[in-house]
Amino acid sequence: MSYFQSIEKIKYEGPSSRNPYAFKFYNPEEKIGGRTMEEFLRFGVAYWHTFTEDLSDPFGIGTAIRPWDKFNGMDLAKARVEAAFEFFEKLGVPYFCFHDVDIAPEGRTLRESNQNLDIIVAMIKDYMKDSKTKLLWNTVNNFSHPRFVHGAASSNHADVFAYAAAKVKKGLEIGKELGAENYVFWGGREGYETLINTDMKLELDNLGRFFHMAVDYAKEIGFDAQFLIEPKPKEPTSHQYDFDVASGYAFLQHYDLQDYFKFNIEANHATLAGHTFEHELRYARVNGMLGSVDANQGHPLLGWDTDEFPSDLYTTTLAMYEIIKNGGLGRGGLNFDAKVRRGSFTPEDLFHAHIVGMDSFAVGLKVAQKLIDDHVLEDFIAERYSSFHEGIGLDIVEGKVDFHKLEAYALGLTDIKHTSGRLELLKATMNQYLLRAYAGE
Repeated sequence: MSYFQSIEKIKYEGPSSRNPYAFKFYNPEEKIGGRTMEEFLRFGVAYWHTFTEDLSDPFGIGTAIRPWDKFNGMDLAKARVEAAFEFFEKLGVPYFCFHDVDIAPEGRTLRESNQNLDIIVAMIKDYMKDSKTKLLWNTVNNFSHPRFVHGAASSNHADVFAYAAAKVKKGLEIGKELGAENYVFWGGREGYETLINTDMKLELDNLGRFFHMAVDYAKEIGFDAQFLIEPKPKEPTSHQYDFDVASGYAFLQHYDLQDYFKFNIEANHATLAGHTFEHELRYARVNGMLGSVDANQGHPLLGWDTDEFPSDLYTTTLAMYEIIKNGGLGRGGLNFDAKVRRGSFTPEDLFHAHIVGMDSFAVGLKVAQKLIDDHVLEDFIAERYSSFHEGIGLDIVEGKVDFHKLEAYALGLTDIKHTSGRLELLKATMNQYLLRAYAGE
C-alpha cells in the first residue's frame, strides 16, 4: 500500500525551480568542504512529529489527516512503519529517530509493552534491510504516562526509578539491534516544581546513578552508541535539571560522566533557556561536547516549545558555522524534531515542511563554509583580541603574571583605546554572503 501515492521522489532542481516537491538548495551530491551535503548534514526524520503527531494543542483536538489513522492498536503501529519507510525513500533522508512509544503502543504491563516493541522492531529491522535510511538515535518516553508525574530517574518513588530503568534497558537493547549510532536521554520530567517538597541532592544523585547504570549496561551488551543528553528548560517542570548545555555539562563533570556523554542540542530549547541556538552549539563545541542537533525553531512571540520547521537562514548559517568548526557532527546528525503547523494538516504538508528545513540548512552550510573559507569572522575576531597576542596580554594567556604584576602594569596606564565591534558591518557582510548563495555564487 502507498500512503503518499501522488508524490514522487523529491529531487534537487535548483533555486529557480517552482516545483513545491523539489529541493531548491539541498543537493545531496554537491560537495561542500570536501564532503557531500548528504554526508555532512546527516538529516533525520523524527518519527513522533511526522507519524504520530495529531496536531492537537491545549485549546483544540487534532487536525492532522493521515491515511494510516484508519487503523488502531498494533495495526496502526505497523501501518506507520510502512508509511515511514515510504516517506524516508521519497524524501531521500539517511536517518530517522524515535521514542519507544512512537513505534509501538504501551500495553497493560511493561512485559506486554516490550512484546509490542519486539514485533515492531522486527518489522523495522526487516524494512531497514532494503533501505538506505538508518537509525540516528532512539530513546524511551519516560515522561508522558501518569506514572512519571513526579519524575523518572529523579522521582521520589523507587518503583518509578526501577520502571524507568527497565524501559531504558529495553531501549538500549533495541538501539543495539537496529544499529543506532546514538542514544538520547531527554529528561522530560527530571526536575521539580518547588523546593519545599523536594530533596534536590537525592534526586540529582539518583539521576547520576541512573546514567552510570545505563553506561554499564551498554558496555555489558556491547552497544557502542554515543550517549547524548538533550537539555531543555522550564517545560514541563518549573525547574529542570537539564536546563541548558552549561548546567548539563556541570552535572556530567560532577558525576564523572563527561567521558560517556555529549549533547543533543535543540534550537527551540535554546530559545526557552534564554540563549541563541548558536550559543548552545558554541558552548558545547568549545568544551568538546557537541554530539547531535534537533533542528527546529521557536516562535519569537510564544513562550513554549512550538517546534517549527527551520526556515531562518541567519540561524541555520550560524548553526552550521559552529558545526563546521566542530569538524561536523561525527555520529550525530540534524534530526527534524519539528512539526507542521496545526493548519497544515495534509500528508503533503509533511513533505513541504521537510523540504524547507533541508533547504534552509543547505543554505546555512554553503554560506557558513564560504565565510570560513574567506576568514570573514576569524580575521575580525583575531584583530579584535589582538591585545592578547603580544605584550601583557600574551603574558596573561601564558600564565606569566599575577595580580602584583598586573597592578604594576595598570598603574602606568594613562589611556585605554577601544576599537569598534563593527556588529552592523558584520551583519551586512553576512547579508551579502546569503544573497550570493541564492545567486549561486
